Amino acid sequence: MKKLISCIAAVLLPAMAQAQSPAEWDKVIEAAKKEGKAVVYSGYVSPETHNAINAEFKKKYGISVDVLSARGGELRERVRMEHQTNRFLVDVYHMAIAITSVGLDSDKTIAPHGGLPNIANLTPDMAARANDKMAPIFTINYGIFYNAQMVKPEDAPKSWHDLLDPKWRGKIMMDDPRASGGGRVFFHMTYDKFGRNFHEKLAAQEPTFTRDYNEAARRVSRGEYPIYLPLIFGAFDKFRALPVKYVIPEEGATYGSYGISVMTNAPHPNAARLLADFYLGEEAQAIYAKTGHGIVVKSLKEKLSPEMEALARVKPLVEEDFSRIDQHFKNAKEIYK
Repeated sequence: MKKLISCIAAVLLPAMAQAQSPAEWDKVIEAAKKEGKAVVYSGYVSPETHNAINAEFKKKYGISVDVLSARGGELRERVRMEHQTNRFLVDVYHMAIAITSVGLDSDKTIAPHGGLPNIANLTPDMAARANDKMAPIFTINYGIFYNAQMVKPEDAPKSWHDLLDPKWRGKIMMDDPRASGGGRVFFHMTYDKFGRNFHEKLAAQEPTFTRDYNEAARRVSRGEYPIYLPLIFGAFDKFRALPVKYVIPEEGATYGSYGISVMTNAPHPNAARLLADFYLGEEAQAIYAKTGHGIVVKSLKEKLSPEMEALARVKPLVEEDFSRIDQHFKNAKEIYK
């Protein structure tokens, strides 16, 4: 499989990266600077990364970026309505690939990006996901979060299966697997890896469900629950000063990948292309890496700390599969009643 992915990437990368000559790309940059602005709709509510990346983009090109962040489903409907009424307001779609891949393109709201030079930097597995309308830009990686005052070092979970130990019954807070978000990703991937029996045993642990990542982590930090799952590793820095720790499970992390697309009838089409390419460049990828996200490029010039390097290249539990999301929602509702 990996050899096949490498072969696919070897064929696709040059075509997508070299859709224009360096001189033609210089014209894109010049036109983008004249447009002076790009508007992004993002399903990732993360001012830490958005603000830092936008500042670097403006520093490099003098182009400002406005970001509207909301849930992916809400933004998808917003884009549909804008296109139905011929009110074209957005340039770039910054969204979970799971959402982009399951229907947005059928609305004809995403345009071919025309080639992005930095696509050539993608790792083979990420290059295999790229196409002429979308390129992966980072992954949100998830693991286990626990209160170090409530969990002894020798008892700390090291794997997803450790959560099935009877001593954690009634003591786990869990993002709701029956709704979109980290809980859905966790359920989908662990179901694919470990099977239904794993979740039936986890349901018997009587977890408490939540749909608020930040509040859940705060509650564990305050000692209301000893364990929360799945933690977004990129959010850990907010809690680093508190008596809490995270675990990268031995079997691998669950994750969701995000991609970038240029919108049909974008008001600032050249700035959109330039920004899409920038997300794949050294500056943006370094920001993602230093904030605990998984990166999609083969190498970075900037040296990362051992901790950030481990999070940037964390082992995935399984490959993403968007073909059975509805079925997994059904499975989750059957198991977690």
